Amino acid sequence: MTDPLHELGAALTQTLGGDVLGFRVANGELALDVRRDAVVRVLTHLRDDAGLLFKQLVDVCGVDWPDRAERFEIVYNLLSLRYNHRIRVKVTTDELTPVPSAVGVFSAAGWCEREVWDLYGVLFSGNPDLRRILTDYGFDGHPMRKDFPLTGKVEVRYDDAQKRVVYEPVRLTQAFRSFDFLSPWEGEAPVLPGDEKATP
Repeated sequence: MTDPLHELGAALTQTLGGDVLGFRVANGELALDVRRDAVVRVLTHLRDDAGLLFKQLVDVCGVDWPDRAERFEIVYNLLSLRYNHRIRVKVTTDELTPVPSAVGVFSAAGWCEREVWDLYGVLFSGNPDLRRILTDYGFDGHPMRKDFPLTGKVEVRYDDAQKRVVYEPVRLTQAFRSFDFLSPWEGEAPVLPGDEKATP
């Protein structure tokens, strides 16, 4: 018996030709790897084809793989209510190359692309309103990148004396410690009855 998702992946690869670089089925969901410049064409086909009808864009999200040449993966999660199927469409890009915006295909992509740009720094060509959505307008950097410092770059607090929000350099209240697992903070290594028999 053949898997319908594998059949769908093979059919889409044949129909869309060179636009689809490959597909895989994992956890009961089909994922297509698509050429970056063909993403709008592929999304349009998935939405409009009568046998597919992936008319709902659930989410657009980003993934950072810093060791890859094209370090960012943009993932489009689609849902077909008519056929009760889900599909993932993935494209890759680097820090400078924009991804074509999907706003013309799914209007809901606008805010999702803004979020990906804000958190990862991925540009979307054709997005009519590409500006920060989750961080402050003066925020420096993109906080979901793996090379962004865990402590951030500035602290934000409300100063009651100045009656305004104040930005200051990060100050750590505790110095970095190297845990030796024998400190009082960590406790002793657990010794269970009978452990003394295991040592030669």
